Amino acid sequence: MDFSPPWSRILQGMCAVVLFACLTQGPVNASNPQELEVKWSDFPGDFVFGVSTAATQIEGSAKEAGRGPSVWDYYVEKFPERIADHSNMFTALDSYKRYKEDVKAVKNLGVGSYRFSISWTRILPKGTLSGGVNQQGIDHYNNLIDELIKNGITPYVTILHFDAPQALTDKYGGLLNRSFVNDFKDYSELCFKFFGDRVKNWITINEPLITAKFGYDLGVDPPARCSVQTAYPCSVGGNSATEPYIVAHNILLAHAGAVKLYREKFQRKQGGQIGISLVGQYVEPYSDSAEDKAAAKRILDFELGWFVEPLVYGAYPRSMRQLVKGRLPTFTEKETMMVKRSFDFIGINYYTSRYGRNEPASSGKPISYSNDQLASLWTKNVDGIQIGPLASGSKFLYSYPQGLQKLLEFIKKEYRDPKIYITENGITEKRDDKLGLDEALKDPHRIQCILQHLYQIKMAIKSGVNVRGYFHWALFDDFEWGNGYTTRFGVYYIDYKDNLKRIPKVSAKWLPKFLKGQA
Repeated sequence: MDFSPPWSRILQGMCAVVLFACLTQGPVNASNPQELEVKWSDFPGDFVFGVSTAATQIEGSAKEAGRGPSVWDYYVEKFPERIADHSNMFTALDSYKRYKEDVKAVKNLGVGSYRFSISWTRILPKGTLSGGVNQQGIDHYNNLIDELIKNGITPYVTILHFDAPQALTDKYGGLLNRSFVNDFKDYSELCFKFFGDRVKNWITINEPLITAKFGYDLGVDPPARCSVQTAYPCSVGGNSATEPYIVAHNILLAHAGAVKLYREKFQRKQGGQIGISLVGQYVEPYSDSAEDKAAAKRILDFELGWFVEPLVYGAYPRSMRQLVKGRLPTFTEKETMMVKRSFDFIGINYYTSRYGRNEPASSGKPISYSNDQLASLWTKNVDGIQIGPLASGSKFLYSYPQGLQKLLEFIKKEYRDPKIYITENGITEKRDDKLGLDEALKDPHRIQCILQHLYQIKMAIKSGVNVRGYFHWALFDDFEWGNGYTTRFGVYYIDYKDNLKRIPKVSAKWLPKFLKGQA
């Protein structure tokens, strides 16, 4: 039985002691005290709690052990000015060499599951079977998986987490070419073959929206293609009116092809499940007008429905088919049959929400994915109310936990009640090397983030949503893509000035107590 005091009082006391951390390390503003009183015992006995990482962000050894270059390796070398601190991930956290230490760090948290990704170019350095299989890569992931299982930790494996082989871009244009679908299937088959006897939870592709939107419309992620004015010049060309849709289409076909292969050749024998992880940003109407309500729904269609509706219904959302007529790819009858129902679960990566505002069509705007929505995203509504407090160290993460319950209930209603895992959720603080270590390890806002979002999941489950688990992002502070190492997401602090030492933050010491019902 849990006799500990409510977490609202604990956090208040924590803030009194570490006021500086509460003021500088992110929002601590629970509007509903019940959010902080959620307990692990409130969830079903088989509910999963885990932590997440991605290969590119932690592994390092990017040019060692037979690994070939990914699109992110190429990007950070070609556009170093686009990384906030001009850093790269060639060493990252050196987790490739320190995987045993890192598995121990997972175990010390008391969590039962660990989501990580496999680096495609560690397995196939040139991206294809014909380019050769790298046994060192296979051995590494076998060792990592074995170490996890030895320590009682269930692996959840992402097959592609933003790091597609650069060789495929050089060879045939990467995701713009249908050849990508077959090469991804070949790579996935190797993963199922070599690791599927122990890996029972597969995520094919992480956040295809980010790849399509940021890589091919806005041009701020690899491969930096676009044809409209954005924050950076798009020196490699592109066509924002068509390429994001082609890329998303090929991602869906690649996902569905891998799922079909898994179901036909491996699932019955191995007994696993397979899904995909999608961006889960919720959108509130900018005002009470019918136009803004429709705009908010339209944005959800273009960002979430773009991927979920083909998986559930076999076709893109109606709003997309109407607004992108002539440019939106179509599925053949055979492809529709392959894509439809090609998941056992949907992963949702939820961090934040926005307001959606109607934007009437204008002849002065260039044709692009972003403009096709006839809507725009805002952090403040018509009354000037901000969606939530901005997290320290982030330009995008406005804390809005209640958006998660709303999103989950929306998915249940609109997409036939799928099985859902929250595959990412977390909060940042700004890296500040001037802080003393004792101050830097104090992260009450992260404890609050976990509690608030678990509460929203609890309420969603009560309303009938089929949520099966929660994975916190991230295990460690790491290379956060365009932010480099300027922002911290981890429950473990990484001392970048002392041999990448992993040091548990307050949240890392709290978590095992919470999971044991002692907090």
